Amino acid sequence: MTVTRRSVLVAGTATPAAGALLSIPAPPAAAEASAGAGGRHSVPLRDGWRFALVDPGGITDPSGAYAQAADPGYDDSAWREVAVPHDWSIEQTPTTDHGTTSGTGFLPGGLGWYRLAFTLPPAYAGRRISVEFDGVYMDSYVYCNGTQAGRHPYGYTGFALDLTGLVHTDGSTPNLLAVKVQNQLPSSRWYSGSGIYREARLVITEPVHVARWGTYVTTPEVSAASARVRVATAVVNESGTGTDVQILSRITGPDGRTVARTSTTVAVADRATETHELTVGKPLLWDFATPEHRYTLHTELRVAGRTTDIFSTPFGIRSYRFDPDEGFSLNGTHTKIKGVDLHHDQGALGAAISIDAVRRQMRIMKSMGVNAFRTSHNPPSPQMIQVCEELGIVMMVEAFDCWRTGKTTYDYGRFFDQWCEKDATEMVLAARNSPAVVLWSIGNEIPDSTSTAGLAMADRIIGAIKAADDTRPVVIGSNKYHGVPAQGSAADLMLAKLDGLGLNYNTAKSVDALHARYPHLFLFESESSSETSTRGTYQEPEHLNTGENHTPGRRETSSYDNNLASWTMSGEYGHKKDRDRKWFAGQFLWSGIDYIGEPTPYNVFPVKTSFFGAVDTAGFPKDMYHLFRSQWTAEPMVHLLPMTWNHEEGDTVEVWAYANVPSVELFLDGMSLGVRQFDVKETTDGRGYLETTEATGDDKTFTDGPYPGSYTSPNGSAGKLHLTWKVPFRPGELKAVARWDGQVGGRHRRAAHGRRRARRTADDRPELPGRGRPFAGLRHRRDRRRARRGGARRRAPHRLRPHRRLPGRGRQRPRGECRALPGEHPHRVPRQGPRHRQVRYEPGPADGHRAGGRPAHRHGERAHHPGGRHRPHPGGRLPARPPVTRELPLPGRQLLRAPGHPARRDARRRSRHRLVQRLRQVGHRAAARVQRRSRRGLGLGRLRAHPDLRPGGGLLHRGLHPCAAREGRGGGVGRARVRPGHGCEGGVGHDLGHPDADHF
Repeated sequence: MTVTRRSVLVAGTATPAAGALLSIPAPPAAAEASAGAGGRHSVPLRDGWRFALVDPGGITDPSGAYAQAADPGYDDSAWREVAVPHDWSIEQTPTTDHGTTSGTGFLPGGLGWYRLAFTLPPAYAGRRISVEFDGVYMDSYVYCNGTQAGRHPYGYTGFALDLTGLVHTDGSTPNLLAVKVQNQLPSSRWYSGSGIYREARLVITEPVHVARWGTYVTTPEVSAASARVRVATAVVNESGTGTDVQILSRITGPDGRTVARTSTTVAVADRATETHELTVGKPLLWDFATPEHRYTLHTELRVAGRTTDIFSTPFGIRSYRFDPDEGFSLNGTHTKIKGVDLHHDQGALGAAISIDAVRRQMRIMKSMGVNAFRTSHNPPSPQMIQVCEELGIVMMVEAFDCWRTGKTTYDYGRFFDQWCEKDATEMVLAARNSPAVVLWSIGNEIPDSTSTAGLAMADRIIGAIKAADDTRPVVIGSNKYHGVPAQGSAADLMLAKLDGLGLNYNTAKSVDALHARYPHLFLFESESSSETSTRGTYQEPEHLNTGENHTPGRRETSSYDNNLASWTMSGEYGHKKDRDRKWFAGQFLWSGIDYIGEPTPYNVFPVKTSFFGAVDTAGFPKDMYHLFRSQWTAEPMVHLLPMTWNHEEGDTVEVWAYANVPSVELFLDGMSLGVRQFDVKETTDGRGYLETTEATGDDKTFTDGPYPGSYTSPNGSAGKLHLTWKVPFRPGELKAVARWDGQVGGRHRRAAHGRRRARRTADDRPELPGRGRPFAGLRHRRDRRRARRGGARRRAPHRLRPHRRLPGRGRQRPRGECRALPGEHPHRVPRQGPRHRQVRYEPGPADGHRAGGRPAHRHGERAHHPGGRHRPHPGGRLPARPPVTRELPLPGRQLLRAPGHPARRDARRRSRHRLVQRLRQVGHRAAARVQRRSRRGLGLGRLRAHPDLRPGGGLLHRGLHPCAAREGRGGGVGRARVRPGHGCEGGVGHDLGHPDADHF
């Protein structure tokens, strides 16, 4: 069998049991008893779907074979089994047929059908039954047992349809749910995917229940002492008879304990909304650094003492403000919006939603310093909202990419007049209880927004948003305001309707002019940079813009922050413009991650992926990632580019360093190439920053002053955000050392020329849960132990090999600049090769360990930080040593271990001198005795136990003992683990419970 990309994708969406009839279970007996035979039941509709791609080139059925596809008796046995969420476009082969464009990634859409058969038990008779879809792209029709239940054109908003009068609830008669999806291309400017690409579910409720999106939680007053929580609950009564309903509201804190409760009774004939006011004492605030501080509202409905519905709503307590003069603040603390724009695809996974893939993407963004995310240019999935809540990332939620005037032939403009208010309302209702959401956007670069007709369109959208939530500002992302509009023009009148304005690719001068003209608006950059780059490619650093290589198979753009789209400025320019204006709320980088579609600057087949991202579609950071990280994070760092040190003899290479410390020294094979320093400067409002002082040539709108043609700060200075060396190439190891106040802030190395290193893949999650559809991404690491010397290969491709699982807990971690992905705790560090010292990670206060008092540098030991290479602790001292995994290499593959250390098969031979150093570090009084005996050639393996070497009954060595050989795999003593109190003389024993045990 030949394994192809398509076969992997198809297998990944196949259901485990082909052709099975989905039997919806009755509510658990315990739940029935507690709820008085009532309550809410939600059933995910994931497995058991059958799918047919009817026509990839249009939305018609030329053969007529699918005319009756919605009927229960239709024979779908030849259809393919799939699991939902499902994206059929990503399974196809890129082509120029079927209306595809570079914007869609040359992947077809067309007409597709889904069918799902299921039964409902008699327990659901008399209940209200509906189906909910989080997103179907696009223009979908839903049928139940042959009858059309509803239609939903917009692919990015969810919808629910009532199936109560259409389904059978006898437990034996099958129900047939059919969905027709019509994605006629081009329907979008970027890759959209096709099909039921987000989650779907059945929802069963009593006639008296909480409405869909029926709880609305706000926190109008927040202080350190208390928070006032306002809860509006919408109750629906579909019994046909008015009744009194008791509404109970209970709030639980992050620890699960109840912190407030109240209840009222209201008469409900058809629909009613009741508002409760609750007070939470000493609230835990949701913030960038404390996203775990989330509360839950538990809503219960009772009719005549019987519970009819229970509904939970997660929310957070926080306050924030966008001020035209002071910028953005969260919980009273001023901060910049450090945001990214992302489209919704997951690279090679397509558009089908996976919360694990989303979480991986956003963790990588968080590690870059990101604290904000713009859902460009459509409402997000519920999973994206959940992940941003979990990680402490605020969100700008956007509605549309066009209004009535479309941007492609078959986009949302066809449906705007009939559906815009419904879709704007759905967007708000789905996200309004999230503490992460801080802005509503009515659109992006809307052609109608500066026309007279567009003013009425904006009123409709803003009215729908304000009706659903009047607590958040309403903005637009626009490229129409590069200059100040004429007073009284449509563009001018549009700004009177908004609370803030998002600017796409504005110069500093235009930003200042708009701020002066519209003092009531807060301003921010909704799209900045638009630099294009290819990881590992560098061209003409002396030029601000470079030519592109259009050779097939070699289409690459420069990573020197100098290959720009025609409408934009460099990434450094955007940082400086944002930095120097406190009132400027911040920026959203276009884009955080490469995405399918818009392959700028290569609008040619078969290039299907954009080049805009700071990170590529596989999750590997480009140099742009490190530029933004140097400006957005406080942990000391340094990053060198070029990413490779493979050049031609005689080349002079321009080497850059991104850093957030004042001084960086560059070394080539240990020889210093000089120290470069940033100047320490201040903004006009007194905030400090690092920058060189030189003309940059990055802003042609500045034609006067001391730095003509260069961005110039309001304080009159100019400069770059990187340091530069001109280095004549020769083989060796390039290393940068960053320093401040005499302390080493970080090191970064480039691979030596002529040394080829194997690449291996490894899962980015150490273990996968058995439930759901877990996703494990791949990452690569450079394996020095398998490095081999040989002839130089210029830009040799990465060699990917399967990872090797180590015995015990954990996996080998990737080598290179980032030793652990964001969110992972890198306590377990793999051993290095024979030419490299052991590296130990010492947790600091951020990891929950108290700071201690042992020197940071002793016997060459270095602290390890997850964001970079081997770095010392900034304060010059490492935290107190916690009982974490540690190892002492011994001759003869013998290993001393602390409790819980995973046995390692490949323990390396180390010198006795190194052993003596390690023993001295842990304070053993017998170090000198070991050294003397080693000089006599006795060897550690021949030493008899000495009392000083036996804390708690400790270390006994006399060759290989049979017990040790039995317990270790492969017979190595280093693999043995002997139980506490093991009394076998001559074997390996360690009293794990002894207080001195962790010295070993």
